[in-house]
Amino acid sequence: MIEFYLDRSAGTPTYVQLVQQVRQALRTGVLAPGDRLPTAAAVVTQLAVNPNTVLKAYRELEREGLVEPRPGQGTFVRRSLGNASAAGRAKLQRDLTRALQAARQAGLETEDIEAVFAAVLHQRAGRGVA
Repeated sequence: MIEFYLDRSAGTPTYVQLVQQVRQALRTGVLAPGDRLPTAAAVVTQLAVNPNTVLKAYRELEREGLVEPRPGQGTFVRRSLGNASAAGRAKLQRDLTRALQAARQAGLETEDIEAVFAAVLHQRAGRGVA
């Protein structure tokens, strides 16, 4: 099950952060079709946010066709995102972990690593190579 967190300094609305976290969990395999999202009440208690904020995030995910509410049962994942296999994701995670360790050994800070990764990703995507 996903455990939500908030970055209150991000400047991103809370409901958007929740939606982004579900999307990421769907892409990485943390959430799969049939999985249940935490209840709105549980998220409200955990994050100390307004219940309408959580409901807005869940409605957005429903509008996108990613989740479905089941009255009396909760909100469940309808479909996944991404099409990489679990083995493919695991290999990528190992490769990225090694690259991160190399970057740290080279003295790069988190912001430096993020900038380099984003630049390479955008450069390769622009060439049609993801």
